[in-house]
Amino acid sequence: MAAMRTLTVAGLLLAFCALGLIAVAIGTDNWYQTDARRHRKRCKNFSNKRNDPGYIYISNNNLPLRMLPKESNAERKVLLRAKRHFLPPAPAMESLCNRHFNSTITGLWRKCHREGYDQETEDLIFKGLVPRCTPIKYYYSSSALPRNLPINLTKTIRQDEWHALHLQRMTVSFIGMAISIILFGWIIGLLGCCKEHDLMQYVAGLLFLMGGTCCIISLCTCVAGINFELSRYPRYMFGIPEDISHGYGWSMFCAWAGLGLTLLAGFLCTLAPSLYPPHTPVAHKPRQENGCV
Repeated sequence: MAAMRTLTVAGLLLAFCALGLIAVAIGTDNWYQTDARRHRKRCKNFSNKRNDPGYIYISNNNLPLRMLPKESNAERKVLLRAKRHFLPPAPAMESLCNRHFNSTITGLWRKCHREGYDQETEDLIFKGLVPRCTPIKYYYSSSALPRNLPINLTKTIRQDEWHALHLQRMTVSFIGMAISIILFGWIIGLLGCCKEHDLMQYVAGLLFLMGGTCCIISLCTCVAGINFELSRYPRYMFGIPEDISHGYGWSMFCAWAGLGLTLLAGFLCTLAPSLYPPHTPVAHKPRQENGCV
């Protein structure tokens, strides 16, 4: 009996912590973050080259070959590949710098500029010319595209927009379902623990497992949506340069931690009713009738 109560209380505590972590993840904006400081610095250095009349800019890649130290062919191939990777040619660098990239953090509800990462953007935000955060739209609104794009490419971009919007809606709807189911299961489990009702505790455990399943779908959909945005075609319009660091933030890790605690709480709450002592039926003696010995 004591072991059953211990498992139930532990499951309810884990579910309560999972609710807090998922609520923090939903309310914060650090699901996905980018850092464009290195890219902006490179573009600034690229734009500062001389452009006076008669001056011809020649990149280091076009200079005559110089004598390199003796190395094996494999090491030389690795060095040349790394040089091509980190030093793009001038036309490619110019096309990348034509697009304006900022250091941002993205959540479920809005996308914000990271504070202290770009002084020019901070000045514009301070003057009120640029908002710090922009809300994420969960309804379809077509983006402005260049008019010289082929029709097939335009249709592909519109279809990708619908697909990305569908993934965003799935992420938000399933994580909302997850936190609602976990909260409902926690209330039922608390009532079952107070009344020592094994069926209510078992139902609470099943609800925790169901909420964890919805949370898994939401997080996997979120990851799929981010990867889809990074691989959209054409790359020169939607791709991210290689010198921009990007990755998942601590809000995403809070959601994954809440998922793990939810599944563990569901396992404990479904295991607890099996520790109840078996109900032994009470045998009633037949009542003796009057006149019987």
